[in-house]
Amino acid sequence: MEKRCPESDIKERLYQQFARIGKCLSSDKRLEIMDLLSNGPKSVEGLATQTGMSVANVSRHLQILLDAKLVKSYKKGTYVIYSISDPSVTHFLTSLWNLCEDRLADIKQIKDELERQYEGVHSISKHDLLAKMKQGKVILLDIRPAEEYESSHIPGAISVPFEHLEEYLKTINKADVELAAYCRGPYCSITSQAVDYIQKQGFKAYRVEEGTREWNACDEE
Repeated sequence: MEKRCPESDIKERLYQQFARIGKCLSSDKRLEIMDLLSNGPKSVEGLATQTGMSVANVSRHLQILLDAKLVKSYKKGTYVIYSISDPSVTHFLTSLWNLCEDRLADIKQIKDELERQYEGVHSISKHDLLAKMKQGKVILLDIRPAEEYESSHIPGAISVPFEHLEEYLKTINKADVELAAYCRGPYCSITSQAVDYIQKQGFKAYRVEEGTREWNACDEE
């Protein structure tokens, strides 16, 4: 009978620990929760509303993420607030999305399908956006909930949550400025919805594909 050396046992235990993270990420719902938390801290109830899951289901998924130390929590009054445990987890999510898009053709097809729903909406590159902002030609709108904006946002952006967009557009002159909008990154259809609506109100507007996570990742490269 072949004997296993101590080093083999150590390596096996090591890979078992690595697999804990892999198993934790094997749920599409847990990935969705982490994606939402990468935009800012949220309560269990807030996550339940945004994911369409029950509070009980969200709580179960959060417990698994807590056990793997991918998220952390703290008390705020009567609520328990959850957030990504540290920036390394956010960097990992960005790498995971990029790897999946590079290797899985279905993701490109789904993105194309989303874009076809808003064919009149055009994106603007980070380089061109920064140039226009520097010249004062464009206002950058963060259309996420206000608490996500307060947690982190693209420099120079102003907070105009999607539900307040109609009111905001009434306060500016469409002849004076162009608008650009971003939400939660390249897979968030709300950005296209917002830009489509802005254009229908007579403004020139652009979709910013990057969210705060992707924007910051580009700055670090």
